[in-house]
Amino acid sequence: MASPLANYVSRLSRHLRGMDWALLLAVFGLVLLGLAAIYSVELSQDAAEFVHVKKQIAALVLGIGVFLFIVPSNYRLLQNYALILYFVCLVLLAGVLLFGETVRGSTGWYVMGPVSFQPVEFMKMALVIGLSTYFARRGKQVFNLRGFIESGIMTLVPVGFVLLQPDFGSASVLMGIWAFFLFYAGIPWRYVISLVMVGIGLFALGWNFFFEDYQRSRILTFLDPSVDPLGQGYNVTQAIIAVGSGRWFGSGLGFGTQSQLKFLPESQTDFIFAVVAEELGFFGVGLLLIAFALVLYRLFRQAGKTTDDFTCYLVLGIAAVFFLQFFVNIGMNLGLFPVTGIGLPFVSYGGSSLVVMVILFAIAQSIATRNHG
Repeated sequence: MASPLANYVSRLSRHLRGMDWALLLAVFGLVLLGLAAIYSVELSQDAAEFVHVKKQIAALVLGIGVFLFIVPSNYRLLQNYALILYFVCLVLLAGVLLFGETVRGSTGWYVMGPVSFQPVEFMKMALVIGLSTYFARRGKQVFNLRGFIESGIMTLVPVGFVLLQPDFGSASVLMGIWAFFLFYAGIPWRYVISLVMVGIGLFALGWNFFFEDYQRSRILTFLDPSVDPLGQGYNVTQAIIAVGSGRWFGSGLGFGTQSQLKFLPESQTDFIFAVVAEELGFFGVGLLLIAFALVLYRLFRQAGKTTDDFTCYLVLGIAAVFFLQFFVNIGMNLGLFPVTGIGLPFVSYGGSSLVVMVILFAIAQSIATRNHG
């Protein structure tokens, strides 16, 4: 009789052969671009010990370990644990307001010695799984007011906790995930208008009661960068300069003036796209955009091959997370959106984000291996 370990290795090998290799190649390329950009930024540090690179690699190793566990597992079992996962992440979101650390004005981090993580990153995953389970169990029913309200409550409760941190960027991503599900489920236009009104109401509520001064400044600066050219407007201006100075092939890794001379703030997280653009030029940006386009194409292709509602919703939810963060982050770097602290998936520095992105990627590969079979 084969041992459990031998059975696992055999099952893992079988599933690895059936993976979506184009999707794997695209994600691998994004991770490499991210590590190269983080390494380049750390070259300019006074004591270049490459702490951020080491932490990012440690998070990647952890993510790969989880990846190897998830790929051969039956992803449909997530439906059984969707409610538990949702409430665990909700408790973590509530707890971080009491026991969390404040970083860059947002109380959204649990810090335990050298280890820290953001519960909102895991909430994104939990919400995708929870909404996928909810809409799949509704079956082929016509979308009605009850579904709109119940799914809205599932979303607005964690959004409320995130706004209390305050973290407007992550709250917007959670709302965007819900919007993706609503449109795919066939939401009537009258609910679209209601959703827009809810968004306006939440923004007004946040502006008056939850937003910090620096967050209001970011929005005002987005509307008119000249309002605070040496403060909040400085970040966006330097990012645009970095993007524009890259030309065709960039200045080379470690030779970007904006990032190496520390003109570009938050260059490893919010503005890592600007680092890639300045140091690798249009060529590097082109590779990055092609990789993201391939990721989204393969996910939508998977969704078209699915045979059940849960799988289809799950793949589309994963695609929604990747797309929303990609779209918002690049918009921030180009001055098209306010700076909201949303990182570029697989590229920006951040252990929590990278681990969650790899987990979502692993779920997509688990689905791909079964579609392949």
